Amino acid sequence: MGIDLLTVFYIAASVTFILGLKMLSNPATARRGNLIAAGGMTLAIIGTIFLYKNEGSPLHNLGWIFLGIFIGGLIGTMTARKVKMTAMPEMVSLFNGMGGACAALISLLEFEHLFEANRSEGLSSFSGLVQPGFYLTIVTGVIIGTVSFAGSIIAWGKLSGNVKDIVFRGQHLTNILFLALVLAAAIYTYQTDLDEAHIYFFITAGLAFFYGILFVLPIGGADMPVVISLLNSFTGVAAACGGFLYNNKAMLTGGILVGSAGTLLTIMMCKAMNRSLLNVLIGSFGASASSSAENMEQGSYKSISLSDAAMVMAYSQKVLIVPGYGLAVAQAQYACHELEKLLTEKGVDVKYAIHPVAGRMPGHMNVLLAEADVSYDLLLEMEQANEEFPATDVVLVLGANDVVNPAAKKDPSSPIYGMPILDVELAKTCIVNKRSMKPGYAGIENALFFQPRTSMLFGDAKKVLQNLIGEIRVL
Repeated sequence: MGIDLLTVFYIAASVTFILGLKMLSNPATARRGNLIAAGGMTLAIIGTIFLYKNEGSPLHNLGWIFLGIFIGGLIGTMTARKVKMTAMPEMVSLFNGMGGACAALISLLEFEHLFEANRSEGLSSFSGLVQPGFYLTIVTGVIIGTVSFAGSIIAWGKLSGNVKDIVFRGQHLTNILFLALVLAAAIYTYQTDLDEAHIYFFITAGLAFFYGILFVLPIGGADMPVVISLLNSFTGVAAACGGFLYNNKAMLTGGILVGSAGTLLTIMMCKAMNRSLLNVLIGSFGASASSSAENMEQGSYKSISLSDAAMVMAYSQKVLIVPGYGLAVAQAQYACHELEKLLTEKGVDVKYAIHPVAGRMPGHMNVLLAEADVSYDLLLEMEQANEEFPATDVVLVLGANDVVNPAAKKDPSSPIYGMPILDVELAKTCIVNKRSMKPGYAGIENALFFQPRTSMLFGDAKKVLQNLIGEIRVL
């Protein structure tokens, strides 16, 4: 038996997904990998539209299909082109939520098809109609897809500042109770008669929707990179369920890749933030409202002038720049790259220290610096950077806060205690650029600001960098 052309399309698409994901692991090839994977998805869509046959009949309503593709593609393109780098995490979360919604709708529609096709047959038992494995695929898709959609929308609201952290007594128990209700409703749906199963299946989806909301609501902003990664893996699993339902190899492969990659990234993010995956699942971390570190009397800090900062950096041998969310807010990546090039021309060894959870999503700082054409070779991961800090003359911290807070190592009462950080305090001189002394995203005071080797350089990151460039040029 030969392989039909559609299968060839799906295999080719699957290969491009794997190749694209592999290329995404390296900043130098990430853009090309993204284009290759997108090309594979285009191939899978074209093959499905023109070659897929349902019981011997080709797809119909092609006009509506192409209209939907055109409208969705237009909205996605316009949104992606206009979004600011500071809003990139919100856009990723929103788009991920749409993927979860699509996967959930696939399962809902397949359940409706089963119900409508067999309602007239007079079958009283739903379990006699559907094999356990097939039902498990449908219900898993609708639960995980709905949780991903609801959770991603709440995450989008939190990242955009429209939704606040909500914590109440007994929240963990409530979350576990809702999850238990979701599972109980899913089991009861399979065991009851056909008409009741139709009702309880939608009850299952509704409970999953509310669980998705409760799951993300208490999680603090400093932990959102983990949440985004986890929700992304949820969407991948839900999409893989759709691939099983339709026997679509490309959809199955893509879903498995997204789900597994998202899960591995979630584990890496948890390790980078010293959080357990179990705490992520029950929505219990990052929402601590108080800590002894917040109210601790840290002492006084000292400021540094632009001219002094320029002098220190220009006559250094090695400078490490630590980018943070403040750099993204100020859209200062281009000015930062210009400063780096100017110092390099003066013989200074300049590199960037990247914390894995700096910013609002995994890889946020890498994308930000890539936009300004910063060389990938200059980006140091946390472990590499920590080895170089003791031999560094000046560390310039641009808007980073929690990822350089020594409380993570020294204060057991701090919410971020145990979180691996960039050891910027080990450098000979640390210059921190912030707008004010306001705490960072985790809402706690930063002990680094009061260290004897630390000086504060207040102001908007873009303006400060531009002024630093001007001062260095006249030296």
